[in-house]
Amino acid sequence: MLLSQRITRLAKAGVKIDYEPAAIRQSKKEDRLSIYSKFDDSVSILKLFPGINKAVVESVISTKGLKALILETFGSGNAPSFPWFIELLDRVIKQGIVVLNISQCPGGMVLQGKYETSKVLKEIGVISGGDMTTEAAVTKLMLLLGEFPPNEIKLRVQQSMAGEITIS
Repeated sequence: MLLSQRITRLAKAGVKIDYEPAAIRQSKKEDRLSIYSKFDDSVSILKLFPGINKAVVESVISTKGLKALILETFGSGNAPSFPWFIELLDRVIKQGIVVLNISQCPGGMVLQGKYETSKVLKEIGVISGGDMTTEAAVTKLMLLLGEFPPNEIKLRVQQSMAGEITIS
């Protein structure tokens, strides 16, 4: 099955918004509303591109107070395999910084480990963001960093909180 066959539109926005009611998850009476109000903006995005160099990556990961890094990778979660790149990511993960892999493709999703270039990311502890958008990932990480202890963040980021990630 093609990925595009699985995607269901919630709405079509134009001059007016046409909603797809069947695609919108309905709440159940037993569902409890959880309100989170603490956010921590110690998140950065590293958009990968062909020819990215060590100085660019170092400048982003050396941001003072950084707690989470979103990697915008190629296709299904692929990244450069330069030894310096993997070593830098490994170092920040060992420092406790959460590194989340998000695809740059508008309709794509991360299938970390499917190809050789993403296998090593999985091995060093980069977390797959599945089909989460960059915007959802930023917001989710800021919320998780503000509300939960570090040991819970790596688990919660892979769980759907509001339909932002498809859990297979």
